[in-house]
Amino acid sequence: MRRLLLVTLLFCFASGLGQAAGKKAAPPPVQRYVVFFQEWSAALDQAAQAVITQAADYAKTNPQHFVHVAGFADPTGSQKANTLLADLRMQVVIDQLRADGVPAAHIIGRGHGAVQPADSSQESRRVEVSFGAR
Repeated sequence: MRRLLLVTLLFCFASGLGQAAGKKAAPPPVQRYVVFFQEWSAALDQAAQAVITQAADYAKTNPQHFVHVAGFADPTGSQKANTLLADLRMQVVIDQLRADGVPAAHIIGRGHGAVQPADSSQESRRVEVSFGAR
């Protein structure tokens, strides 16, 4: 019985390898960078600058990808204030990416306003930089 199970498993494994060889490889995972901000601030600290520099370096070495920049705020305060703050944070990151040599035509920005924090409000005060198709 054990031999039959072993042979069946080997056959299934071998069949899977044959099928995988005929298929295209999966695309590599999309690179993502996160810039965090202090409460009610859009100022970039040294840690944020370092993250943006890494993202800009990736963008310059992968010009086939567009840079997607998404701004967020925590839910403290009014909806309008949080929308404006998320947009401002997004724009500050875009401006720094451009200063670091990323062409403006390759950057797509979008503010999302306030989002509920997953673990802490710090996680909501962020800008995400990711890469992909337009």
